[in-house]
Order: sequence, then structure tokens, then C-alpha cells
Amino acid sequence: MVSMLSLWLPIVLSAIAVFLASSLIHVALPYHKGDMRKIEKEEELMAALRPFAIPPGDYAVPCAGSMAEAGSPEFAAKLKAGPVLFVTVARNRSSSMGLSLFLWFLYALVVSVIAAYVAGGTLAAGTGFLPVFRFAGCVAFTGYSIALLQHSIWYHRSWWTTAKSMFDGLLYGLITAALFGWLWPN
Repeated sequence: MVSMLSLWLPIVLSAIAVFLASSLIHVALPYHKGDMRKIEKEEELMAALRPFAIPPGDYAVPCAGSMAEAGSPEFAAKLKAGPVLFVTVARNRSSSMGLSLFLWFLYALVVSVIAAYVAGGTLAAGTGFLPVFRFAGCVAFTGYSIALLQHSIWYHRSWWTTAKSMFDGLLYGLITAALFGWLWPN
């Protein structure tokens, strides 16, 4: 068993490395450019929705208020008529991504802490690179990727977009694994 305190360096460095890798992936590589599609009549849609003053949150349209309503012929007709939407309404904001980047770094730090907890509670000091790589990498991959599947299953997010994001999670897991394996205490 290895104490969490002795794993502070791989925790912090892996979070920083994942943050930098994700920045590189999303700025320099083209494969995420099509994840969000533009609606052709964006201005008209925004103008039509603005009077509703929809507060920030997640919405389904149509949305059944109960299981009984979900099984009603009226609700079935709404679904058939469409459109069916799963929408996240965000706060109006500037184009600054500072808060999101900060929260992403905190998330990477949390994934690294959990990887350290699992690997540190399972492996002894002096364990070789490969076992540490396997444990830390598996936990980190799970932390970055597995929950993404829910969005495709329940909210019909594009499976291709989910697969690309899970590939990113695999890269982040490998980065975390390599740093933990390299910096594992003797």
C-alpha cells in the first residue's frame, strides 16, 4: 500500500499533462470540429426562443410529467410529430472559457486522485512500471470515458462523437498511466 501523500507528484503532473493534451487535441487536431452542428436558421431559432426566457438547465421536448403521461396516446402523438429534442440551455456569457478550463483541470485532478487511491491501495511501493500502468490507466480511462456512453444511450448524442471523446479518454488514461508508472515510489 502506498500513501496518497507520496503520490502527489504523479497526481498533479498527470492532471497537468491531460489538461495540455486535451488543449492540443481540441485546438490543433481536426477530428472534433464536427461534434456540434450549426442549425442553418440559427438567428431565426434564437429569436423565436428568446421570448420564452428559458432558464439554464437540461430539457426534453416533448417531456412527459409522469409515467402515466409517457404512456398516453397524446404523448405518443407529440413524439411522432416531432421534433424530439434534448437541449441544454446555458447562461448567457462572454466567449471566455476560463471557468470551463478551470473546472476541466479540477476534473482531471479528481480523476488522478481516484487513480492514485485505487493504485496506491492495491500496489506496494517498488511495484514495477507495467502493473502501475495497468491499474492507474484503467481507472483513469474509466474516469474519462465510460460515463460518456450514457449520453448516446439516453439522450441520443451521436455515437461517433461519443467514440471520439472516448478515444480522447483513452489517450488521457495512457498519459496518466505512464506518469504514475514512471513516478511510482520505490
